[in-house]
Amino acid sequence: MTQNRRDFIKNIALTSTGIALLNNNWVSEKMFTARAHANHRFDLRYRQVHLDFHTSQHIAGIGDAFDAEEFASVLDQARVNSVTAFARCHHGYNYYDGKAHPERKHPHLKRNLLREQIEACHKRNIRVPIYTTVGWDQYTADEHPEWRQVLPDGKMQGTPPYEAGFYRLMCLNSPYKDFLKAHVKDIFDSVPVDGLFFDIIKTQDCSCPYCRQSMEKLGIDAANEKARLEFGKQVHDKWVMEMTAHVKALGGMNKNSSVFYNGGHVGYTLRPIREGFSHWELESLPSGGWGYLHFPMSVRYARTLDADCLGMTGKFHTSWGDFHSLKNPAALQFECFQMLALGAKCSIGDQLHPAGKIDAATYDLIGSVYREVEKKEAWCKDAKPLVDIGMIGLEEFIGGRVPPPGAGLTRMLHESQHQFDILDTQSDFSKYKVLVLPDEIAVNAALATKIQAYLAGGGSLIASYHSGLNEAKDAFALPALGVKFKGDAPYSPDFIKPRAALSKAMPNSELAMYLKGLEVEPLAGSEVLADCVIPYFNRTWDHYSSHKHTPSSGKVGYAGVVRNGRSIYFAHPIFTQYNKNAPRWCKQLFLNALELLLPEPLVKLEQAPTTTITAYNEQSNRRVLHLLHYIPERRGMDFDVIEDVIPIFAVKVSAAVQGSVKDVSLAPQGTRIPFEQKGKRVNFTVPKVDGHQMIAIS
Repeated sequence: MTQNRRDFIKNIALTSTGIALLNNNWVSEKMFTARAHANHRFDLRYRQVHLDFHTSQHIAGIGDAFDAEEFASVLDQARVNSVTAFARCHHGYNYYDGKAHPERKHPHLKRNLLREQIEACHKRNIRVPIYTTVGWDQYTADEHPEWRQVLPDGKMQGTPPYEAGFYRLMCLNSPYKDFLKAHVKDIFDSVPVDGLFFDIIKTQDCSCPYCRQSMEKLGIDAANEKARLEFGKQVHDKWVMEMTAHVKALGGMNKNSSVFYNGGHVGYTLRPIREGFSHWELESLPSGGWGYLHFPMSVRYARTLDADCLGMTGKFHTSWGDFHSLKNPAALQFECFQMLALGAKCSIGDQLHPAGKIDAATYDLIGSVYREVEKKEAWCKDAKPLVDIGMIGLEEFIGGRVPPPGAGLTRMLHESQHQFDILDTQSDFSKYKVLVLPDEIAVNAALATKIQAYLAGGGSLIASYHSGLNEAKDAFALPALGVKFKGDAPYSPDFIKPRAALSKAMPNSELAMYLKGLEVEPLAGSEVLADCVIPYFNRTWDHYSSHKHTPSSGKVGYAGVVRNGRSIYFAHPIFTQYNKNAPRWCKQLFLNALELLLPEPLVKLEQAPTTTITAYNEQSNRRVLHLLHYIPERRGMDFDVIEDVIPIFAVKVSAAVQGSVKDVSLAPQGTRIPFEQKGKRVNFTVPKVDGHQMIAIS
């Protein structure tokens, strides 16, 4: 049995559904042969465009204004070296001359548009991966409504008949999957294939006749939501792995050809099928619903999965399909330069006008950023992130693309310039000096054993609130935390008062903890680092005082922060709280605790605002420090924007190094700056950070 299949069994064998799937051989063994479908690490290009072309049948003159030479020339001048172009769009129409489904060619397209795009770009060494839709396909939804996903209440999933939009998901357990295989073969038969981008691939919750019949055959109770969702996950995984095998059989997914399946997020649910992907593309338009925290959280996880990463933002002011809009240049700079800093290549989303004429203003904007990316690439190629801290991600436990506790911890670590990855429970913990379990990490027996082995190997641990409790949340599963569970805290809000060890930069006062914590009892040998001071009473209808919560009574009620050797436990959900309204004292308490366990982090800055983000990477002959200073602002009601680049000056840096430092210089400028090496650290001052500055330490 292969390791990938063992991992897969761990994920599904906990339920009768998983057992049924395995016993009935519904999931093929060949799908999980390690490295069978991805025997190389596909190296992406740095400067990509994802060129949407979702085009209505009610628009005439499709592609009439397309000029192949102009198209490729504009891309080249903007320093784009890869463009994802369309075979088929969400409306369900094809944009190439194929033999398999000629009726699906857009009714107003008179040319072989995709082939012309590919041939023109190839002449300029511009790569052209090919896009095709999967989940949303309006043509097929109209022709084959029996292939659509059905909700548990029997209604068709998606956009109602008299509302605008093609957001009607197709079922990957229906004959639609046979159409998709034929369609992909037709692409290979019709045009050169640099790669394939399959879009809208999501775990489905479908009760169509095909799914109900499959579940009945497998002995699955389709009325059980959990079992039905698990079945939907296996439909998703099976389809991905079978399509990858199909693509390989057609000559794709090799050292020159890529495959990616897009669901709008790369997270832990893709680990069992990671061999089906040649790389990761992280769709993350900050103004389009993802926000500015999604990309850094997603890439800090994806980069641990042994595949090249591509960040994807957009040129749009809002999101996809926002024609005739442009993102602020400073925002696009930050989004792309942060991709470089965090080890990803860059992709910018655009949409070609139905007439096919490429928009010059859009590529003036993209070019202004990509010319800078091109200059920076040498300091990013094959760079590996240097990290001190591993955060166990919350997506595996509470779901969501940006779970609140993880978001709060990410903000704290960004604002304090720490280097970290985001992990899942299958990750290797051994490379991290400190492991953080934010707020809601329930610990089963397997995870407890793994964390205890990590601690025995010299690691350190910070946990908060429910993290460290068993899955029943009635006792701690980690003796190393040095606390006994008693129950919910009897008072809320209560007030934290740090003792000496956590007093750095803290006022000598009780400080409000707005979210209810737990009451824990320190065990013998543990040390209380902060106390919970209780209010006079909880605020109720018959006991209240003033406008908000009741003030402190001055009496210590129970422990707030407890240390046991190299483990520190916070009784409150401090990371959820920080994500909610960012009390500075919550962050400072955490940073003080972190400093007890990590006195010499990889990077320390002085005279830099908390809006400075750092990333510290290593190449074969040097280390490269990235400093970024851009400030997202909520100027409108809908989303954050970045308009201004505000330089910072005379930033003092202390960075960990190995061996003797010979040179410290600004990159890509090449300007040498004075430095002083003291043991395993090098100290220097960066004269100016104007948005993004790299420093090469040779």
